[in-house]
Amino acid sequence: MNKTTYISKQPNSQGLIDWTLDENKTWNTLITRQTEIVKTRACPEFLEGLDRINFSRNHVPQHTEINRRLKDFTGWEVEVVPALIPAKEFFTLLANKKFPAASFIRIPEELDYIQEPDIFHEFYGHVPLLTFPDYANFMEEFGKLALSISPKDRRRLFRVFWFTIEFGLLKTKDGIRAYGGGMLSSIHETVYSVESPIAKREPFDALTALRTPYRIDIPQPLYYVLERFDDLFKILDQNLVALLEESKELGDFEPLFESEPEEL
Repeated sequence: MNKTTYISKQPNSQGLIDWTLDENKTWNTLITRQTEIVKTRACPEFLEGLDRINFSRNHVPQHTEINRRLKDFTGWEVEVVPALIPAKEFFTLLANKKFPAASFIRIPEELDYIQEPDIFHEFYGHVPLLTFPDYANFMEEFGKLALSISPKDRRRLFRVFWFTIEFGLLKTKDGIRAYGGGMLSSIHETVYSVESPIAKREPFDALTALRTPYRIDIPQPLYYVLERFDDLFKILDQNLVALLEESKELGDFEPLFESEPEEL
């Protein structure tokens, strides 16, 4: 993983994060504008999840507040971590029903885009859908699967995670909608992923996703679309380890961008 330019905050003696007035103002700006953007572009489950979690608008939520609500729905909780953690630690947390959340928030100069996953991305982009068992169970089982294979194979397997949990699209009765946290926490990519005539959108197929390179620092040129929300967990009904081996034999597709190393 790349080094971050941000420094995560540590919980105080009461187990809480001391957010500054400016940081709370940044949260308010982000959540206010993003909640307007997602109304017609996020999948219904995400919007319902927002209602379930009911984030504060006025201050960065404490992980303790989130956990009280989240546990009632799926038994999950968020875990405060440094900005970037090793892949093995990331998957270990998922396998134990803990979602890692970096305890820093972007600076005003990077309000529209930040490469590192900050607390707005983690909380707003992922927590609402963690109130749904299909999504939460996918996270848990994916973590367990990733821990059972080699570090090198994890990097390829992560492509499935990338094209679903981070940048997945979903068919709904109202058209294509976003469920990936990477776009739902991004003011630009929420709109781009659903509406852009340039972006490619193809049906999700696990083997195809495993052969598809990606970059973390550009709007995605290609998105994969699920037919139904509960199809997410069904991805794990397939033998992903066998598909991973097949994907290595077949090789990667030609990138739709100037090639850069993938990150995990």
